[in-house]
Amino acid sequence: MADELPSVQLAAAIKYFKKVKDGEYDKADFETSCGIGIVITEEDIGKAISEILEEKKAELGPDPLKKLGVFWQAMKLKLPFADASAVHVKLNDFLAREKVDHTREGGFTEPDGWGPADNTQKTPEILAKHLKETGGAVVTRFPPEPNGYLHVGHSKAIQMDFGYAQKHGGSTILRFDDTNPETESDEYVQAIQDDVKWLGYKPVRIQYSSDYFDQLYEWAIELIKRGLAYVCHQTGKEIEESRRNHVNSPFRDRTVEENLKLFEDMKNGKFEEGKATLRMKQDMQSGNSTMWDLIAYRIKFMAHHRTGDKWCIYPSYDFTHCLCDTIENVTHSLCTLEFADRREAYNWLVDSLDLYRSRVWEFARLNLTHTMLSKRKIIKLVNEGVVSGWDDPRLSTLKGYRRRGFSPAGILKFCTDIGVTRNNSLMAHEKLEEFIRQDLNKTSPRLFAVFDPIAFTVKGWEGTKEVVIDNVPGDEEAGTHTLNFSGKGFLESSDFRVDDDASYYGLALNTGDKEKWVKLKYLSICVRVVDVKRDDTGKVIELILESKEGQAHHAISWVAETVTAEVREYDYLFMSDEPGKLGDDWEKDLNPDSFKVRENVLVDASALTLKVEDRVQFERIGYYVLDKDSDVANKKFVFNRTLTLKSKKWKKTNNKSAKKK
Repeated sequence: MADELPSVQLAAAIKYFKKVKDGEYDKADFETSCGIGIVITEEDIGKAISEILEEKKAELGPDPLKKLGVFWQAMKLKLPFADASAVHVKLNDFLAREKVDHTREGGFTEPDGWGPADNTQKTPEILAKHLKETGGAVVTRFPPEPNGYLHVGHSKAIQMDFGYAQKHGGSTILRFDDTNPETESDEYVQAIQDDVKWLGYKPVRIQYSSDYFDQLYEWAIELIKRGLAYVCHQTGKEIEESRRNHVNSPFRDRTVEENLKLFEDMKNGKFEEGKATLRMKQDMQSGNSTMWDLIAYRIKFMAHHRTGDKWCIYPSYDFTHCLCDTIENVTHSLCTLEFADRREAYNWLVDSLDLYRSRVWEFARLNLTHTMLSKRKIIKLVNEGVVSGWDDPRLSTLKGYRRRGFSPAGILKFCTDIGVTRNNSLMAHEKLEEFIRQDLNKTSPRLFAVFDPIAFTVKGWEGTKEVVIDNVPGDEEAGTHTLNFSGKGFLESSDFRVDDDASYYGLALNTGDKEKWVKLKYLSICVRVVDVKRDDTGKVIELILESKEGQAHHAISWVAETVTAEVREYDYLFMSDEPGKLGDDWEKDLNPDSFKVRENVLVDASALTLKVEDRVQFERIGYYVLDKDSDVANKKFVFNRTLTLKSKKWKKTNNKSAKKK
C-alpha cells in the first residue's frame, strides 16, 4: 500500500484501520476516507490557496507564513488529500515578492511595519524588554556552520545580512553554528572569517552557538517542565516512520519528572549514542513536517572544537538557531527559502518559552550553472586529488574564486544586480563573469605578456627609450609603470606571418609591392619586417625590423626586459549546467580540459613589483592573478588566468536550466 498511496493518504489509511480495528471492513468507506481516486491538480491547489488567503485574511495577517497553522487547518478542510510539498511550492509562488531594490546596502525593500518596534511578540513586555536592551537598533547575523568553506551562494547571504543592517544603521553578528562536533573545526572557522573580511564586511562581534550551551540546556529543562519536551528512545528509523505517518512516539506522554531524570541521564552519559533523544512536543497532526516533534538534543560522545569533553549531548539546529537569535536580540533573521517551512517551528519554540521572537524572512538562494555546492562531493574531489584543495580556482568556493582572481567588488555587484526574490532560479555563470570582467577592466594594471615568443631586432636602433605607461587607462590615481626599450625584444608569434593577406593585421615578410607598417604599442614608432633569421629546419626564429616615427592602423604587444612565468589556464570544472542533478553520474561530468599549464611565458619586468593576489590584465590576452605558489623575490612567477578579455556567449536562464548558445 505504501508504494501506491501518497503519504497523506497512507496516513489516512492507517487512521482508518485503527478506527475500525476488528470491525467489518467496508471498501467504499475505506476509499472515501483515504481519498482513493481523487485527483488534485495544480490549478485546484492554486484556487484553494487563493480562497484561503482571502477568507482568512484577518487571521493570517500581513505575513501568512507566520500563521501556517491557520493556513493548514483551512487547507485540510478544502483539500484534505492535497500533496503537502505541492502546496508549499504553490504557496511560496503566491507570496513571492519581486525584486524591488538593487542597492548594495540592503538587497531588498522591506514592506511597511518591518522595524524592530513593529515586531509583535507574544506579550508587549517581551518587545519592551528587547527594545530597552537594543535601543531599537537593527541587528542581523550571518550564521554559517564551520564544517566547510563558504561558496559563492554565501556571498549573497552575507550581502543580505550585513547590507540590510548597514542600510538601517544597525550591526551584524558573525555567529558560528557549531552544534555538530563531528564535522566542525577551527580550520573552517578561520577560513570563514577570512572570506567575510575579503568581501569587505566586519561583524560587530564573533559568537558561537557553543557560547550558549549552558543557557540552551537550561531552556531545554524549562521546556520539559512546561510539558513541551520529552525523552524518546525510538531509533532514527522509527522516528522517521512515525513522523511520516503522524503517529505519536510511545514515550511522548511521560511525566515531567521522568523526562527531567532521563534528560539528566543523557547529559551524564548514561545512554549510548542513538539510544535516547530529547524531542519537542509540537503537533504531530500538523500539515507542516517541521512541527512533527523535532529533535532538540542528541547524544554524541565526541569532543567539541571549543568546549572539549564538557558535553556529550548537543542541541540540534532547530532547537539552537532561533534561541541564539533570541539571546543576541537579532531583529531580522534572514535565510534562504529551504528554511521557509521551519518558520512555524522557529516561532513555536520561542513563544513556548516566552522569549523574544526575531522577524524571519526567506529569500531565494544563489544558484549558478557549472557549479557544485555539495560539501560531501567537493571533499571527495579534494581527497582524490581531482582538485588541489578547497581553494582550487575551478571550484565555486570563495577561496577558489579569490585564488582565480575574481574580485569581491565584482561578486557583490553581481549579487546586487540579480536582486532578491522568493523564486528559485538558475543563473548563468557567464553573467557573474561579466561583472568580474567589468570590475577588473576598471581596476587591473596593464602588463605585456608573450605566450609564444619570437625574437625581433630593430635595425639601427641606438640607446634606450624609456616608456611611461598608465597602470589603468583613464585612472590617474592608479599610477604608472615604466618599460625600457633598447631595440630588441619579443613579439607574440601569432603577430607575424611569412605571407601577408588583406585580413591580417600583424607583421609579414612577403607583403607584395606594398610596405606594411605596424605600431609597437606605447612606442612612438612603427616597424616593418625587412628580413628574418631561420633555424636549421627553416623555422623563423627572429625578425629583422625597420622602424620609423609615426602611427599605424594597428598596434601589437611586445616585451623587452622580462621575467619568465608559468601560466595556469582554468575552465569550468563541470561541463553541464547542473552537475548537482546528475545523481551518481556526477563525476562523469568532470571537464577533462578544465586545467592547462603554459610554461616559459614572458612577462614584462613590471611584474617584479607585484604581490601575491595582485590582479592584472595581460594586454590583448586576458585577466590574470599572481598565484600563492609564486616567489617574487626569487623570480618565480605563477599566474592564474581569471578570464579572457572577451566574454563567452550566453543567454538568460530560467528555473529549469541554463544553456549556452
